[in-house]
Amino acid sequence: MELNFSKSADGLLPAIIQDATTKTVLMLGYMNEAALAKTQESGKVTFYSRSKQRLWTKGEESGNYLHLVDLKADCDQDTLLITVRPEGPTCHKGTDNCWGETNVPSYGFLSELEATIAQRRQAKDEKSYVASLFDKGINKIAQKVGEEAVETVIEAMDNKDELFLYESADLLFHYLILLQAKGFTLADIVAALEARKK
Repeated sequence: MELNFSKSADGLLPAIIQDATTKTVLMLGYMNEAALAKTQESGKVTFYSRSKQRLWTKGEESGNYLHLVDLKADCDQDTLLITVRPEGPTCHKGTDNCWGETNVPSYGFLSELEATIAQRRQAKDEKSYVASLFDKGINKIAQKVGEEAVETVIEAMDNKDELFLYESADLLFHYLILLQAKGFTLADIVAALEARKK
């Protein structure tokens, strides 16, 4: 990998640290050539500390190491993107990342939908379709998933793509409700799928 350390007057390049699994940005540090070499050699992310004026391996005092998964340079070869497996919180303030965010998997809109379902379940609003399904219990929720699955299969065998997508969305929505009724989340399904990789 070619890097242009000469672009910076102090020979330091910014290094964006990202969780390899969740894709959450954890922190920003700076590396010189020696820090990069030590990171690659040890497998633990090492920076050049501007305040300490020396190489500094993240976690050397706290034990909260950042284990190297991959690193790549940007198009100008003057910024690094480093994916890691964090061991403990990343920020010195004890938070998962330096912006005070929790480092949890996010599946975009599906995670938002999952959170909305959880909120509706907790609110127990009589007008809420989701809350009413949870009130009716696991058997009713499972039955709805079965009905939506059958409707999806029927539409898959037809030539009406719009109806197929509509029923597919219904199936996924009700499946997310069933997951929560059983005490699971999308993250559990992803973990089960990842365990099948061979």
